[in-house]
Amino acid sequence: MSAPTANFFTMSFRCFSLCLIANLGLNGALHAADAAAIRLKVTVQLDWVAEPEHGGFYQAAVRGYFLEEGLDVTLIPGGPGAQVMPSVATGKADIAQADNVGTLRQQAEGLPFIQFAAVFQDDPAGILVHADSPVKTFTDLQGKTIIARPEWAFLSFLEKKYGLKTNTIAQNFSVAAFLGNKEALQQGYYIAEPFHITQAGGKMPRFLSSWDAGFRTYAVLITNKKFARDHPAELRAFTRAYIRGWRDYIEGDPQAAHTAMKKANENNTDEFMAFSRKMIINERLVTGRDQAGGPARIGQLDPARFDTLIAQLEELNLLPKGKLTAASTMTTEFLPK
Repeated sequence: MSAPTANFFTMSFRCFSLCLIANLGLNGALHAADAAAIRLKVTVQLDWVAEPEHGGFYQAAVRGYFLEEGLDVTLIPGGPGAQVMPSVATGKADIAQADNVGTLRQQAEGLPFIQFAAVFQDDPAGILVHADSPVKTFTDLQGKTIIARPEWAFLSFLEKKYGLKTNTIAQNFSVAAFLGNKEALQQGYYIAEPFHITQAGGKMPRFLSSWDAGFRTYAVLITNKKFARDHPAELRAFTRAYIRGWRDYIEGDPQAAHTAMKKANENNTDEFMAFSRKMIINERLVTGRDQAGGPARIGQLDPARFDTLIAQLEELNLLPKGKLTAASTMTTEFLPK
């Protein structure tokens, strides 16, 4: 996947959503009086280019859910070089989508983040395996070379848990090396790379998921602690609209969000977005696979899971021991009860 060059979302997403609603004739069209009801402008930095992993944001925007809560939301797509956490730390962005582990490591360094809602109940990062590969389980990774980010915590977790020795080749966000080598193993996103592999003529790959190994990380929303202190009501309103957007995206018609994402990312196709959305739904990434999963679980965070993850990262020497707890790194204050 490559980051697009479009600067489409440097303009206010509120203006875009109003225009799109008018053009598509969607229900809930907004009136000029809504402008007077805006009580806060909110900038959101995404972690990647606009794709279905951001479906909740885009559906909430184009359906007018953020505006109904009095929020003028601007979405800033990311990419390989997106400065997600620095943007939130410096106040350039108010909210960002981020990786749970990376945020914890930055919180340990003293950056003033708080994790306040889930995007995915399990971060869909794992290891792509060729359909015909003899690698079937995590123990089969012994001595193998994996194309991945060298700092990927999941690899350290696997090596510790299963006593593995592996080699790492830095990835470049392309599946070319994977397709060119039938023995290749690669870090991938469950809802994205499998599509590109099959489109390029490869077989649907198998996937060794982080959750199956017991490494339960979220994809999360983060904000600066100062923003949370200064705007608690607005943050609750944002979270309500965001959760509503996700539920609408996965249970209703996603076309509004897909149209917006195609405008924001010219590499999106109808086929890719349909595939990715289906993978999100089938694996219950938004609603959760635990016993208490389901629509009511959208956005929710579990403090016990945070404490477990923190302990795992401490054991791997990826976090200083005793410095972080669930209470110091996340909150459920802004989630619907």
